[in-house]
Amino acid sequence: MDITNLILLLLLTLSILGNNNAVAIAVGILLMIRLLHLDKMFPYIEQNGLHIGIIILTIGVMAPLASGKITPAMIWQTFTNWQSLAAVFIGMLVAYLGGRGALLMTANPVIVTGLLIGTILGVALFKGVPVGPLIAAGIASVLFQMFPK
Repeated sequence: MDITNLILLLLLTLSILGNNNAVAIAVGILLMIRLLHLDKMFPYIEQNGLHIGIIILTIGVMAPLASGKITPAMIWQTFTNWQSLAAVFIGMLVAYLGGRGALLMTANPVIVTGLLIGTILGVALFKGVPVGPLIAAGIASVLFQMFPK
């Protein structure tokens, strides 16, 4: 068996054991593409996958606004107490880190494997939620800039 398939199977196993369905589905799809010899899809996925994923994630986050579950009054209330204002600034920080993370993941794909393994372990060992790779990459990017080799 091909070493890349074995690595994907290992990641699939870790994600299943870590109860990380998003990673399990993603790895399963990539493994199927390899096993079905649809390798011509990989350049497209590599070039556009992150952007498509961000678009889908943004649609999911903005759906309550579009459906009317978030009203203009609720938006106004965001600016009336310190906790909501803190959430706005934290959201801005996370968006910034996510942007840096996207750049790092695109420029240095080797980092992605470590981030995925860390996310899987965080879910499995600390009952975390698997939303971290992009932000983790942003934090790593800041650390790499602060402490270069």
